[in-house]
Amino acid sequence: MKEIVEADYEKEVLNGGSVLVDFYSTECAPCEAVAPKLEGLEKLFGKEIKFVKIFRQGNRELSDKLIVKSSPTLLFYQDGEEVCGRLAGGIKRSEIVRELKHVLGKEKVTEIMATQQPFVTDVDVAILGAGPGGLTAGLYLCQAKINTVLIDIALPGGYVSTTHMVSNYPGFIDPQPGYLLGHNMSEQTKQCGTTYKVAVDVTKVDLQKKEITIDNQETIRAKRIVVATGTSPNKMGIPGEVEFRGKGISYCATCDAKYFGDKEVIVVGGGNSAIEEADFIAKFASKITIIHQFDQLQANKTAQEKAFSNPKISFLLSHEPRAIKKDGDKMMVEVEDMKTKEMKTITADGIFVFIGLKPNLEIFNNQFELDEWGYIKTDEDKRTNIEGVFAVGDVTSKKYRQITTAIADGTIAAISITREIG
Repeated sequence: MKEIVEADYEKEVLNGGSVLVDFYSTECAPCEAVAPKLEGLEKLFGKEIKFVKIFRQGNRELSDKLIVKSSPTLLFYQDGEEVCGRLAGGIKRSEIVRELKHVLGKEKVTEIMATQQPFVTDVDVAILGAGPGGLTAGLYLCQAKINTVLIDIALPGGYVSTTHMVSNYPGFIDPQPGYLLGHNMSEQTKQCGTTYKVAVDVTKVDLQKKEITIDNQETIRAKRIVVATGTSPNKMGIPGEVEFRGKGISYCATCDAKYFGDKEVIVVGGGNSAIEEADFIAKFASKITIIHQFDQLQANKTAQEKAFSNPKISFLLSHEPRAIKKDGDKMMVEVEDMKTKEMKTITADGIFVFIGLKPNLEIFNNQFELDEWGYIKTDEDKRTNIEGVFAVGDVTSKKYRQITTAIADGTIAAISITREIG
């Protein structure tokens, strides 16, 4: 891609034609993830649209003028005018193609995409999932000189990256921000030499053949596969939840608590995540109401004591949400008293939901042997029922799901694989 500076902007971007502009930064994991996608798409679409990149920190005046606040940020231009939506953060190839359809037309893009040639990449080990378990497996395998690729539909770090603070990770006296802990794990594995293919669409997985297809183009063929796909937040499954997700309902305090300064918030749940995240949200919100289905919280005693002593936090125990509505900017939550069956409505500015997690197994089409809760069964070496396929971390059947236990799983699987193919 051609690199330009602010002085070139008018000539290269505003002087007619179709242009894609990538504002990037150095030492930026999302920027590194999107770069090969842009290079590949430039080969396909280079005759139809100009691809240019601008170093954001080195062109601050232009970045501020265009209100570009994060890296990477992709802008699309048609005849000097910015068109369609901007893309930022962990950008997928499919998202770029979607915006190109707005610029070049759906038929043109579909025609060009049909000319792309699928290809196969052979590796020793493919790891699906870049959380602590997957990153640890990648680190050990790389240090054993085993050719490893790490694949994730999001950016590296996993669920820990959305955790406010981690206070029980060995080696750190003070609590560590979750995003920083995830970042450091990722950088350590990357520097070792593990190949990253992140913020991709996993379009097909054939565990028997040990093949993983990403972005409908590249098939990664491996001798062994490590599944480390982790978990996702459970949903309440009530009317209004899907409709208002991201529009008043959030599942990530680290991501969204800052938007509720001096506002009233509802937190649904009573386990460690709900209570600890409520304490974090209280740094911003003026009032928090915790709704929990049981008459006692399930969080550890330390977290409970901290929440009970926080004057901003109140509790509505033995209640469950039954529906969510919106009135202007206000969220209206209908809750049921589990003892009296009485219904009441609670009003707030936002809702955070922390009611447990479920394993991310949709892409595997029921190929694994699972426990009664839907998690993958493994042996002591982290092997699954499928030959050559291992599973680690929160997606597996285990008594405790912690960052440290995921790391242990990744270590065990990597050593087991090294002894087999090293």
